[in-house]
Amino acid sequence: MRVDVFTIFPEYLETPLGLSILGRAAEAGRLDVRLHDPRDFTADRHRSIDDTPMGGGAGMVMMPEPLFAAVEAVDPPRPLFLLAPGGRRFDHLLAAELAGSAGFSLLCGRYEGVDQRVADHLCDGELSIGDYVLAGGEAAALVVIEAVARLVPGVVGNEASTGDESFAGPLLEYPQYTRPADFRGLEVPDVLRSGDHARIARWRWAQALRRTLERRPDLLGDRELTGEERRLLRETQDDAEE
Repeated sequence: MRVDVFTIFPEYLETPLGLSILGRAAEAGRLDVRLHDPRDFTADRHRSIDDTPMGGGAGMVMMPEPLFAAVEAVDPPRPLFLLAPGGRRFDHLLAAELAGSAGFSLLCGRYEGVDQRVADHLCDGELSIGDYVLAGGEAAALVVIEAVARLVPGVVGNEASTGDESFAGPLLEYPQYTRPADFRGLEVPDVLRSGDHARIARWRWAQALRRTLERRPDLLGDRELTGEERRLLRETQDDAEE
C-alpha cells in the first residue's frame, strides 16, 4: 500500500513512521509512505506557503499555489484527503475500506487552514479524527495511517487479533488479562482459567456486550437486545461481578 502525505513538517512524521508496526510494515514492503514538503514546490526564495486571509482576519492561510504544484508534480494515489476538523469522521469502517485499496493520500493543513480552492478542487474529500482542533494535520495523519495499515493483510502478525477488537464489529472489545493470575490480590476471572473454551467464548461475548451497553450504547443504535443476548447477560452476571 502506498500512502503519500503532503506536509510542511515531514520530520514530524519520519520517526514514528519508522517504529513498531509501521516500521516493520515498511521494511517488509507492505507499506510505502512518501512524504512531500510543499515548500519544495514554491517559486520564491522565501519558500512561502502561507498568506494573510483574504477579507481580513487573524492568522495565516496556506496558499493554493504550492499545494496544487506539489500534488500535480507527485501525482499521488487517490483519494486525496484534506485533514480538517470539518471533514468526515474517520472510523473503523473507513479504515477497513482504505486498507482494501492500493493506496491513498493525505494533505496536512496548518495555521488557519488551507485556501478553500484546495479543498474544493484539489482534494477528493476531508477527514476529521475528532471534534477538536489540532495545530496541524500531522498528528491526524499518523492516526489515519496506523489505523489503516494494521488492517492491511500481513502487517499485524496475528491477523485474528484485529477481528474481535473494538469497532471491528458492533461491540467494544472484551477485557483482556494475562499472567500472573493473582496480582496483589487482584485475580483474573475464574472462567479464563477454566480451560473451557466454549464458556470463555460466551463470557467474552457477554463482557463485550455489557461493556458496550455501559460505555458506548450508541454503537448498538436503536436495536433491542435479542433474547439470546439477554439470557447471556443473566447467565454471566456472577462472572461479571468477580
